[in-house]
Amino acid sequence: MLRNLLALRQIGQRTISTASRRHFKNKVPEKQKLFQDDEIPLYLKGGVADALLYRATMILTVGAYAIYELAVASFPKKQE
Repeated sequence: MLRNLLALRQIGQRTISTASRRHFKNKVPEKQKLFQDDEIPLYLKGGVADALLYRATMILTVGAYAIYELAVASFPKKQE
């Protein structure tokens, strides 16, 4: 019984622990080099994926605004 409680305690400590068992390479210096001193806009520095995400976001935003304006224009205001 005591053995089970100790095992349960160890499992609880492992899952709550914030210490990482994996050691990741620090990529901050590489990213700092990428994002400094260029004429390329920040939202395009990530390559093709960033360009596609930017364009998709702009298309969705402009499209949603256009649909909103059409909906507002389709219902005239009441004249009092």
